[in-house]
Amino acid sequence: MNRHLACVTFDVDAMSGLVARGLTSPTPVSRGEFDAVAIPRILKLLDRYSIKTSFFIPGVVVDTYPAMCEAIVAAGHEIGHHGWTHVPPASLKPEQEEAELVRGIERLKQLTGKVPVGYRSPSWDLSADTVRLLLKYGFYYESSMMGDDHTPYRVRQGDKVHADRGMEFGAPTPLIELPISWSTDDFPHFEYIRMPTSVTPGLMNARLVLQNWLDDWEYMIRTEEWGIFTYTCHPYVIGRGHRMLMLEGLLEGLAKKSAVFTTLEAAAREYDERAPFKAA
Repeated sequence: MNRHLACVTFDVDAMSGLVARGLTSPTPVSRGEFDAVAIPRILKLLDRYSIKTSFFIPGVVVDTYPAMCEAIVAAGHEIGHHGWTHVPPASLKPEQEEAELVRGIERLKQLTGKVPVGYRSPSWDLSADTVRLLLKYGFYYESSMMGDDHTPYRVRQGDKVHADRGMEFGAPTPLIELPISWSTDDFPHFEYIRMPTSVTPGLMNARLVLQNWLDDWEYMIRTEEWGIFTYTCHPYVIGRGHRMLMLEGLLEGLAKKSAVFTTLEAAAREYDERAPFKAA
Protein backbone atom coordinates (compact mmCIF):
# COMPACT_ATOMS: atom_id res chain seq x y z
CA MET A 1 0.00 0.00 0.00
CA ASN A 2 1.39 3.38 -0.99
CA ARG A 3 2.09 5.84 1.82
CA HIS A 4 3.54 9.34 1.52
CA LEU A 5 4.43 11.57 4.47
CA ALA A 6 4.30 15.37 4.30
CA CYS A 7 6.37 17.36 6.80
CA VAL A 8 5.57 21.07 6.50
CA THR A 9 8.10 22.40 9.01
CA PHE A 10 8.84 25.83 10.46
CA ASP A 11 12.11 27.47 11.50
CA VAL A 12 11.20 30.11 14.09
CA ASP A 13 14.24 32.33 13.65
CA ALA A 14 12.65 35.69 14.54
CA MET A 15 15.53 38.18 14.39
CA SER A 16 18.24 35.63 15.23
CA GLY A 17 19.19 34.87 11.63
CA LEU A 18 19.40 38.55 10.76
CA VAL A 19 21.50 39.29 13.85
CA ALA A 20 23.84 36.42 12.91
CA ARG A 21 24.39 38.17 9.56
CA GLY A 22 25.28 41.40 11.37
CA LEU A 23 21.96 43.06 10.48
CA THR A 24 21.23 44.63 13.86
CA SER A 25 19.76 48.04 13.03
CA PRO A 26 16.05 48.59 13.83
CA THR A 27 14.54 47.83 10.43
CA PRO A 28 16.20 44.42 9.83
CA VAL A 29 15.43 43.44 13.41
CA SER A 30 11.80 44.40 12.89
CA ARG A 31 11.55 41.88 10.05
CA GLY A 32 12.17 39.13 12.56
CA GLU A 33 9.63 40.60 14.96
CA PHE A 34 6.96 39.58 12.46
CA ASP A 35 7.25 36.01 13.79
CA ALA A 36 5.10 37.13 16.72
CA VAL A 37 2.39 38.19 14.25
CA ALA A 38 2.72 35.14 12.02
CA ILE A 39 2.81 32.33 14.59
CA PRO A 40 -0.81 32.74 15.75
CA ARG A 41 -1.93 32.72 12.09
CA ILE A 42 0.06 29.57 11.37
CA LEU A 43 -1.10 27.75 14.49
CA LYS A 44 -4.71 28.56 13.66
CA LEU A 45 -4.29 27.26 10.10
CA LEU A 46 -2.58 24.05 11.22
CA ASP A 47 -5.31 23.47 13.77
CA ARG A 48 -7.97 23.86 11.09
CA TYR A 49 -6.37 20.96 9.18
CA SER A 50 -5.62 18.99 12.39
CA ILE A 51 -1.91 18.98 11.52
CA LYS A 52 0.89 18.47 14.03
CA THR A 53 4.33 19.29 12.69
CA SER A 54 7.86 20.31 13.71
CA PHE A 55 9.07 23.76 14.75
CA PHE A 56 12.82 24.41 15.05
CA ILE A 57 13.62 27.23 17.47
CA PRO A 58 16.95 28.83 18.47
CA GLY A 59 17.37 29.20 22.23
CA VAL A 60 17.67 32.98 22.01
CA VAL A 61 14.25 33.12 20.34
CA VAL A 62 12.73 31.17 23.23
CA ASP A 63 14.21 33.75 25.59
CA THR A 64 12.96 36.63 23.43
CA TYR A 65 9.42 35.30 22.88
CA PRO A 66 8.66 32.79 25.66
CA ALA A 67 4.86 33.09 25.41
CA MET A 68 4.92 32.60 21.64
CA CYS A 69 7.05 29.47 21.98
CA GLU A 70 4.88 28.15 24.79
CA ALA A 71 1.86 28.52 22.49
CA ILE A 72 3.57 26.28 19.91
CA VAL A 73 4.22 23.65 22.57
CA ALA A 74 0.65 23.93 23.90
CA ALA A 75 -0.67 23.27 20.38
CA GLY A 76 1.05 19.87 20.43
CA HIS A 77 3.82 20.43 17.90
CA GLU A 78 7.32 18.96 18.03
CA ILE A 79 10.09 21.36 19.05
CA GLY A 80 13.48 20.77 17.43
CA HIS A 81 16.94 22.21 18.10
CA HIS A 82 18.01 25.08 15.85
CA GLY A 83 21.09 26.34 17.65
CA TRP A 84 21.39 28.63 20.63
CA THR A 85 22.01 31.60 18.37
CA HIS A 86 21.57 31.32 14.60
CA VAL A 87 25.32 31.23 13.90
CA PRO A 88 26.17 28.39 11.45
CA PRO A 89 28.16 25.58 13.13
CA ALA A 90 30.67 25.58 10.26
CA SER A 91 31.80 29.05 11.35
CA LEU A 92 32.42 28.04 14.98
CA LYS A 93 35.34 26.44 16.77
CA PRO A 94 34.57 22.93 18.12
CA GLU A 95 34.27 24.10 21.71
CA GLN A 96 31.99 26.97 20.66
CA GLU A 97 29.75 24.65 18.67
CA GLU A 98 29.41 22.25 21.58
CA ALA A 99 28.60 25.08 23.98
CA GLU A 100 25.89 26.37 21.63
CA LEU A 101 24.44 22.88 21.25
CA VAL A 102 24.33 22.25 25.00
CA ARG A 103 22.85 25.64 25.80
CA GLY A 104 20.14 25.14 23.18
CA ILE A 105 19.30 21.67 24.55
CA GLU A 106 18.95 23.05 28.06
CA ARG A 107 16.67 25.89 26.97
CA LEU A 108 14.39 23.63 24.93
CA LYS A 109 14.21 21.20 27.85
CA GLN A 110 13.02 24.08 30.02
CA LEU A 111 10.42 24.96 27.38
CA THR A 112 9.04 21.49 26.68
CA GLY A 113 10.04 19.37 29.66
CA LYS A 114 12.03 16.99 27.49
CA VAL A 115 15.29 16.83 25.56
CA PRO A 116 14.93 17.50 21.81
CA VAL A 117 15.53 14.54 19.50
CA GLY A 118 15.71 16.50 16.23
CA TYR A 119 18.28 19.01 15.02
CA ARG A 120 18.32 21.46 12.15
CA SER A 121 21.47 23.50 11.64
CA PRO A 122 21.27 27.29 11.45
CA SER A 123 21.74 28.19 7.78
CA TRP A 124 22.00 24.47 6.93
CA ASP A 125 25.78 24.47 7.34
CA LEU A 126 27.16 21.65 9.51
CA SER A 127 30.76 21.60 10.65
CA ALA A 128 33.06 18.61 10.37
CA ASP A 129 32.35 17.97 14.06
CA THR A 130 28.56 18.35 14.11
CA VAL A 131 27.66 14.70 13.57
CA ARG A 132 29.92 13.59 16.42
CA LEU A 133 28.27 16.11 18.72
CA LEU A 134 24.75 15.14 17.70
CA LEU A 135 25.53 11.49 18.43
CA LYS A 136 27.18 12.41 21.73
CA TYR A 137 24.08 14.25 22.91
CA GLY A 138 21.62 11.61 21.79
CA PHE A 139 19.91 13.18 18.79
CA TYR A 140 17.76 10.78 16.79
CA TYR A 141 17.55 12.68 13.51
CA GLU A 142 18.81 15.78 11.81
CA SER A 143 17.43 17.79 8.88
CA SER A 144 20.05 20.00 7.25
CA MET A 145 21.40 18.08 4.26
CA MET A 146 20.41 17.45 0.67
CA GLY A 147 21.66 14.01 -0.37
CA ASP A 148 18.17 12.77 -1.32
CA ASP A 149 14.70 14.18 -1.70
CA HIS A 150 12.07 11.54 -0.88
CA THR A 151 14.05 9.00 1.15
CA PRO A 152 15.75 9.51 4.52
CA TYR A 153 19.22 8.08 4.99
CA ARG A 154 21.88 7.54 7.65
CA VAL A 155 24.26 10.41 8.24
CA ARG A 156 27.92 9.56 7.67
CA GLN A 157 30.77 10.43 9.99
CA GLY A 158 34.37 10.92 8.93
CA ASP A 159 33.99 12.10 5.33
CA LYS A 160 37.17 13.48 3.77
CA VAL A 161 36.82 16.04 1.00
CA HIS A 162 39.83 16.60 -1.25
CA ALA A 163 40.24 19.35 -3.79
CA ASP A 164 42.60 17.34 -6.00
CA ARG A 165 41.18 13.78 -5.85
CA GLY A 166 38.05 11.81 -5.16
CA MET A 167 36.08 12.20 -1.97
CA GLU A 168 36.42 9.58 0.77
CA PHE A 169 33.08 8.73 2.37
CA GLY A 170 32.94 8.02 6.09
CA ALA A 171 30.91 5.35 7.87
CA PRO A 172 27.11 5.55 8.27
CA THR A 173 25.87 6.29 11.78
CA PRO A 174 22.52 5.63 13.49
CA LEU A 175 21.63 9.33 13.03
CA ILE A 176 18.79 9.67 10.51
CA GLU A 177 18.86 12.40 7.88
CA LEU A 178 15.52 13.88 6.79
CA PRO A 179 16.71 15.76 3.70
CA ILE A 180 15.77 19.29 2.74
CA SER A 181 16.35 21.54 -0.27
CA TRP A 182 16.70 25.26 -0.91
CA SER A 183 14.06 24.89 -3.62
CA THR A 184 11.46 23.91 -1.01
CA ASP A 185 12.49 26.58 1.50
CA ASP A 186 10.45 29.78 1.47
CA PHE A 187 13.32 32.11 2.41
CA PRO A 188 15.31 32.27 -0.88
CA HIS A 189 12.10 32.56 -2.90
CA PHE A 190 10.63 35.49 -1.01
CA GLU A 191 13.06 37.40 1.19
CA TYR A 192 15.08 40.36 -0.03
CA ILE A 193 18.43 40.56 1.78
CA ARG A 194 21.13 43.08 0.87
CA MET A 195 24.63 42.36 2.19
CA PRO A 196 27.90 44.21 1.48
CA THR A 197 28.96 41.69 -1.18
CA SER A 198 25.71 40.04 -2.25
CA VAL A 199 21.97 40.43 -2.69
CA THR A 200 19.26 37.79 -2.24
CA PRO A 201 16.55 39.17 -4.53
CA GLY A 202 13.58 37.09 -3.33
CA LEU A 203 10.09 38.47 -4.00
CA MET A 204 8.95 35.60 -6.22
CA ASN A 205 5.33 35.03 -7.25
CA ALA A 206 3.83 32.85 -4.51
CA ARG A 207 1.50 31.06 -6.91
CA LEU A 208 4.44 29.90 -9.02
CA VAL A 209 6.34 28.69 -5.96
CA LEU A 210 3.24 26.85 -4.74
CA GLN A 211 2.92 25.07 -8.07
CA ASN A 212 6.57 23.99 -7.93
CA TRP A 213 6.13 22.67 -4.40
CA LEU A 214 3.03 20.69 -5.35
CA ASP A 215 4.78 19.38 -8.47
CA ASP A 216 7.60 18.06 -6.28
CA TRP A 217 5.01 16.16 -4.27
CA GLU A 218 3.32 14.90 -7.43
CA TYR A 219 6.62 13.51 -8.71
CA MET A 220 7.20 11.64 -5.46
CA ILE A 221 3.80 9.96 -5.39
CA ARG A 222 4.16 8.96 -9.05
CA THR A 223 7.58 7.38 -8.58
CA GLU A 224 7.75 6.10 -4.99
CA GLU A 225 5.54 3.67 -3.08
CA TRP A 226 6.71 5.21 0.20
CA GLY A 227 8.41 8.52 0.78
CA ILE A 228 8.79 11.63 2.90
CA PHE A 229 8.82 15.17 1.60
CA THR A 230 9.96 18.04 3.81
CA TYR A 231 9.05 21.68 3.27
CA THR A 232 10.78 24.45 5.24
CA CYS A 233 8.98 27.66 6.13
CA HIS A 234 9.89 30.65 8.27
CA PRO A 235 6.98 32.34 10.05
CA TYR A 236 8.06 35.89 9.25
CA VAL A 237 8.36 34.89 5.58
CA ILE A 238 5.37 32.63 4.96
CA GLY A 239 3.17 34.46 7.47
CA ARG A 240 2.40 37.53 5.34
CA GLY A 241 -1.01 37.72 3.67
CA HIS A 242 -0.55 36.35 0.16
CA ARG A 243 1.97 33.78 1.41
CA MET A 244 -0.45 32.58 4.07
CA LEU A 245 -2.80 31.90 1.18
CA MET A 246 0.03 29.96 -0.45
CA LEU A 247 0.54 27.94 2.75
CA GLU A 248 -3.17 27.20 2.89
CA GLY A 249 -3.03 26.18 -0.77
CA LEU A 250 -0.11 23.87 -0.03
CA LEU A 251 -1.92 22.12 2.82
CA GLU A 252 -5.08 21.84 0.75
CA GLY A 253 -3.21 20.57 -2.30
CA LEU A 254 -1.25 17.99 -0.34
CA ALA A 255 -4.40 16.79 1.43
CA LYS A 256 -6.06 16.23 -1.94
CA LYS A 257 -3.06 14.15 -3.00
CA SER A 258 -3.33 11.71 -0.06
CA ALA A 259 -0.63 13.29 2.09
CA VAL A 260 -0.15 11.94 5.60
CA PHE A 261 0.88 15.01 7.62
CA THR A 262 3.32 14.27 10.43
CA THR A 263 6.20 15.55 12.52
CA LEU A 264 9.77 14.89 11.50
CA GLU A 265 10.28 12.75 14.59
CA ALA A 266 7.37 10.50 13.62
CA ALA A 267 8.62 10.34 10.03
CA ALA A 268 12.11 9.38 11.22
CA ARG A 269 10.72 6.62 13.42
CA GLU A 270 8.66 5.23 10.56
CA TYR A 271 11.76 5.17 8.37
CA ASP A 272 13.73 3.50 11.17
CA GLU A 273 11.14 0.72 11.37
CA ARG A 274 11.34 0.18 7.63
CA ALA A 275 15.14 0.29 7.43
CA PRO A 276 16.78 -0.50 10.80
CA PHE A 277 20.36 0.64 11.21
CA LYS A 278 23.05 -1.89 10.42
CA ALA A 279 26.61 -0.97 11.27
CA ALA A 280 29.08 -1.38 8.42
